[in-house]
Amino acid sequence: MTKSATDLMQEIIFSSLIDAVAALRTASKGVPNAMLRDVQAIGPNTSFADLPKELQASIGESVRAAFNRLLKEGYSVAPGRPAPPPMRPRPQGPGGRPGGPRPPQGRGPRPTGGDRNRRPPKPKE
Repeated sequence: MTKSATDLMQEIIFSSLIDAVAALRTASKGVPNAMLRDVQAIGPNTSFADLPKELQASIGESVRAAFNRLLKEGYSVAPGRPAPPPMRPRPQGPGGRPGGPRPPQGRGPRPTGGDRNRRPPKPKE
């Protein structure tokens, strides 16, 4: 039975996380305070180069293993194409309508082009 992509990705990410924690343990050489310091140093602005070498190696191995597993499970891993440029939203006018304000209500000028809708002039008396 084939697994869904969601289940497969969850397993891959979970095993990568376990490997990363083990790599942090190895990097700290078994000293709990050193491991805690390494974990606390990781934040949103941390770059890959800022991570301990053991953790970098673990992440690299996890990525290779993830691609191999995806291919083994039958998923296609193709080179990415650049995303299409985002569509710019149309300018909004007053009232939230695209393109500007709503035209005034009522009848506009009559179209020209023939006298068929024109009333005949009243006869003079």
